[in-house]
Amino acid sequence: MKKTYITILLVLGILLFVNLVSEQYFFRIDLTEDKQYTLSEATEDIMKSLENPITVKAYFSENLPPDIAKTRSNFEEYLIEYARNSDDNLVFTFINPNENEETEREAIEAGINPVMINVREKDQMKQQQAFLGAVLELEEQKEVIPFMQPGAPLEYLLSSSIKKIAVSDKLEVGFMEGYGQATISELSQVKTALDVLYDFKSTKVNDSMPVPENIKTLAIVRPTDTINETSLNQLDKFLENGGNLFVALNRVNGDLNNTYGSALTTGVEKWLKEKGLEVREDFVVDAQCATVSVQQQQGFFNFTSNVSFPYIPIVSQFADHPITKGLEAVVMQFPSSLKFTAKDSLSTFTPLAFSSKNSATMQAPQFFDIQKQWTEKDFNAPNQVIAGVLEQKHANGNRSRICVIADGDFPINNGQQQIQSGNANLMVNAIDWLSDDTGLIDLRNKGIRYRPIDTLEEGTKTTLKYLNFLLPILLVIIYGIVRMQMNRNKRSRRIEENYE
Repeated sequence: MKKTYITILLVLGILLFVNLVSEQYFFRIDLTEDKQYTLSEATEDIMKSLENPITVKAYFSENLPPDIAKTRSNFEEYLIEYARNSDDNLVFTFINPNENEETEREAIEAGINPVMINVREKDQMKQQQAFLGAVLELEEQKEVIPFMQPGAPLEYLLSSSIKKIAVSDKLEVGFMEGYGQATISELSQVKTALDVLYDFKSTKVNDSMPVPENIKTLAIVRPTDTINETSLNQLDKFLENGGNLFVALNRVNGDLNNTYGSALTTGVEKWLKEKGLEVREDFVVDAQCATVSVQQQQGFFNFTSNVSFPYIPIVSQFADHPITKGLEAVVMQFPSSLKFTAKDSLSTFTPLAFSSKNSATMQAPQFFDIQKQWTEKDFNAPNQVIAGVLEQKHANGNRSRICVIADGDFPINNGQQQIQSGNANLMVNAIDWLSDDTGLIDLRNKGIRYRPIDTLEEGTKTTLKYLNFLLPILLVIIYGIVRMQMNRNKRSRRIEENYE
């Protein structure tokens, strides 16, 4: 009996010791595909740099469906990790706004947007108001995450919000205006995303005004007028000083009203060609494309129908690069193809986005036959390069990068109409990669990946179904056979021992 008590005391002592040690030396193994629960080096650097404590109030409703409730548990796990890496400079609390009217009013006044979700209760579907947001406070600074979409990149949302209120001076990103280019107000989605970490502002560049020294990245989007040589020389000086450029350029112009497309010259294409990168005077057409509305007449009736239009490709083939990480699709409008010819060993080119295997190019000018019945023979030039990065090493030792997209319209909002999220993310990722030296770009698309079985092929679904059904049975049978064999061996040894 005494021996039993000693054993119990030893076990309790070991458990107590392990518990105390685990408080000081915490670790866990992250087996997710892209390390969802492992904080990046960028986040760790941000947390270690905090000088004053940050308070996080997380407003999350309770009793939510499992797929939505998982967002709360994921966010809480992130906060625990952040607190561990902040040297006690992050304090958080969770509040249920649905508990009473006072907390609900507090959440709404703080800027948390309630959403309506479908909840199944007693075999009936009903709508419920839910809150999934947070407020971060640092002294007088305040940042609101109004809503966390399930599957969103939580680490990026949290780290960028902390950086936004912890860093007083934002890095400036210039947006070159003039020469018929898009205005900054036409890029509302892009600007909203960039304003988190950067001061995205209009910049004039001409023969008497060079690019300001405090700007590391300059964006040029959809110029329509000729940019004179003196202004282009200013861009050369900017690059020689280690600056970076983002260029979204239309080499051709498509007019659907007149069903005609022609070449467009701005001087930028010649300037790029001198560096070895040619934006060709052609249209990339692709069987994987968007549709346009067409008025048709049948008898006395007019009606509108949607027709596939290969001049507006849906690009879904991307290189493995930080700029394209996490992108699923980008809708291009009358893009052109890119061709790189190395001038010397100081320049390199990395393709980023390609047309599909069923694509081709058509030389400008072109008349658009919207009713044309396209066949496989029309798409005889697959995998055309539509976007890429030109990197240069200059004589003074500085390095520069130019990200070129052969479509100037892809990031532009037409009025109140929203563009595809992939379109905005492509430009935002590019600006991030050109400007950011913290590594936060890698977190932008680090979200939870959902892989519903409905998207799988029938053969794969059948295999998984039978594997799911038969594997447990097979494991039980194997376990039974092993146990039976072990018992048989045990009986054989006992018989031998008795016989002897």
